[in-house]
Amino acid sequence: MPDQLTKLAYQTLQQGKALLGVTHKEVSTRLMGLLAPEGSPKTVPVPPELLGRLKQAMDALHERDWQEAEQGLYPASLLFDAPWLDWASRYPLVWLDMPSTWSRRMERNVRDLPRSIDPEDFPDYYLQNFHHQTDGYLSDHSAALYDLQVEILFNGTADPMRRRVLAPLLRGVRAFPDRPAGQIRVLDVATGTGRTLRQIRGALPKAQLFGLDLSSAYLRQANKWLSQLPGELPQLVQGNGECMPFAEGTFQGLTCVFLFHELPGEARQNVLQDAFRVLEPGGVVVLADSVQLADSPQFSAVMENFRRVFHEPYYRDYISDDIEGRLRRCGFEGITAETHFMTRVWTARKPR
Repeated sequence: MPDQLTKLAYQTLQQGKALLGVTHKEVSTRLMGLLAPEGSPKTVPVPPELLGRLKQAMDALHERDWQEAEQGLYPASLLFDAPWLDWASRYPLVWLDMPSTWSRRMERNVRDLPRSIDPEDFPDYYLQNFHHQTDGYLSDHSAALYDLQVEILFNGTADPMRRRVLAPLLRGVRAFPDRPAGQIRVLDVATGTGRTLRQIRGALPKAQLFGLDLSSAYLRQANKWLSQLPGELPQLVQGNGECMPFAEGTFQGLTCVFLFHELPGEARQNVLQDAFRVLEPGGVVVLADSVQLADSPQFSAVMENFRRVFHEPYYRDYISDDIEGRLRRCGFEGITAETHFMTRVWTARKPR
């Protein structure tokens, strides 16, 4: 069980990450504002009291993260699990990448992708520079910078928000008490660089883990991160979450983190429907994504500015979408939802 000295170290670490994120975003957001193309949407004012609410929500997230580690849901080592030296070496690359990001924004070029890719291999909605990212999700360069960029975007809270899927996932797979731990199969859809899989591996070290993603470059990065850990390597598969290359009833648990806000509505429904198919009866699905207007109206200005500053073409539709209704239409039951800082987490079960 982690002690109070460990908790102090965790709190100090989070404060440092938050300060780094705020400083970097303040500079880059101001520059992007100065270089915004004429006629592009300007950011909306953020009420002073909103900053206090964000700080309270962030503190509550960190406290919840600590408590769940203290309860033994996952090892305390996960609280400090990040490739610090690697990120330090890549931080200058994030700044060096900024001019091309600003250039794309000025030119309103959201289809600046590697020429080596075959557009026929991907759905059309995927072929763009989400948040103006160089190469979209389709190069090793993009995959190498992604985790650090997300940590900066979320002021160092990306992993604590990802870990919010662990408690409901653990509760869900415990619905199979006669199944040996080594026979529990969990799939992470849109696994990207494998950060969520890394968290799941810490909480379910004996489970058979699978990761699915459209980008071979991001799967290469995931393989690199995950192979640093002892034990069996999760199986990484390239594929589309709308039509997964797995048999019906293959998994007892399924997670999906930070995907839905980058999908059009029809694709969201398709992913949920296929998640229902690949889950065994009694299996659990846990989704984590951005907060929405219905559950977090106090953060509406933050959501609006996120959409305006970054290229997120489906975000406005997502923050008004009825995810619980979509889950019900697929046949899921026992649907619950909770909010942690800027993340909304849904849990549902496939009927037995």
